[in-house]
Amino acid sequence: MNRIFLIFVIILTSSQLYGQKPRARDLGVPFNGTTGELNAITDVTGVEVGYSTIISGSGENIVGKGPIRTGVTAIFPRGKAQKFSPVFANWYSLNGNGEMTGTIWVTESGFLETPIMITNTNSVGVVRDAVLKWYVDTNWYNGEEWWYTYPVVAETYDGFLNDIYGFHVEEKHVLEAIDNAKAGKIAEGNVGGGTGMMCLGFKGGTGTSSRIVQIDDSTFTVGALVQANFGERNSLTIMGVPVGQVLKDTLNDKLNLPPQSYRKQGDGSIIVVLATDAPLLPHQLKRLAQRISLGVGKTGGYGRNGSGDIFIAFSTANPDAFQRYNFSEVTMLPNDLIDPLLEATVQVVEEAIINAMVAAETMEGINGNKSYAIPHQLLRDVLKKYNRLEE
Repeated sequence: MNRIFLIFVIILTSSQLYGQKPRARDLGVPFNGTTGELNAITDVTGVEVGYSTIISGSGENIVGKGPIRTGVTAIFPRGKAQKFSPVFANWYSLNGNGEMTGTIWVTESGFLETPIMITNTNSVGVVRDAVLKWYVDTNWYNGEEWWYTYPVVAETYDGFLNDIYGFHVEEKHVLEAIDNAKAGKIAEGNVGGGTGMMCLGFKGGTGTSSRIVQIDDSTFTVGALVQANFGERNSLTIMGVPVGQVLKDTLNDKLNLPPQSYRKQGDGSIIVVLATDAPLLPHQLKRLAQRISLGVGKTGGYGRNGSGDIFIAFSTANPDAFQRYNFSEVTMLPNDLIDPLLEATVQVVEEAIINAMVAAETMEGINGNKSYAIPHQLLRDVLKKYNRLEE
């Protein structure tokens, strides 16, 4: 057994011992920037993430019965315990063939007042309604007698693998994702809303990453969580290497895109949630949200007509900024110092997408449709060929 292969085995074994799937850095992908302790959106203090993953059945698609390959993801900017604690936020759409509810008020008010939920395209309504009911049941608005709210619910389409017209996401699954929300390490790949998703010609799903940024004497964290379901294989690029072109024929003899499918290669979407503890105001968070597009582009996405590429960014700084009747004072990072955060945004999105793909496992769904995981060793071989592999 040669030394390189031994190292690879040790990396995979240690990841499995700790109950965590291998991530892109475990394979030697040399991303730029310094990560937080967990290399996850939860490195931003206060952020909690929870999943409900729904997998059952196999074989022929019988609408209403399955097979089911879907789920729900919940992201709380300040955690569940804080209840109603708005954060400065803003959003951006690279291409709008998708949905993220509640964003008009985010832009108008400058605040995100609710958790962010992500699911499949046909389940946005039930998730929105379930979250709204949860607000009532848990007194989310802290006893206010009169309030209005616009839950933020985003989606990507999993109908190639999932019985999407069976409407299998129910209120109980939304509550499960909320109940499971926690800080610390979070799962990636075929989990939560990302369960049935595909990305850049391979299996996709949920991924995350973070960066530590030093600005003068202050240290800030930027983290991203993605639900990646976009792009075609020929475009897949990792650290500048045309991985998709090199692996374009990999597993093609096994690909099962049935003639009755109207899905074009490359269609799909990506939702990105970006968090930071840097003191940014909504117009500055808009700038970060726009830079998410560059991270998507570095992996091979370019906002296809059939793709819903919708991004939201928030800051957990200025915890007392939201006031109904009192004046408030806020801290703002000068625009001339924002560049490291813009760069970190691009870096975390790029890595989160590749983490989603590396963690994802091959999945068979409706009618025997399959989405294959990117082969780890072949990926290492390609990166090594281009001198882009860290040993």
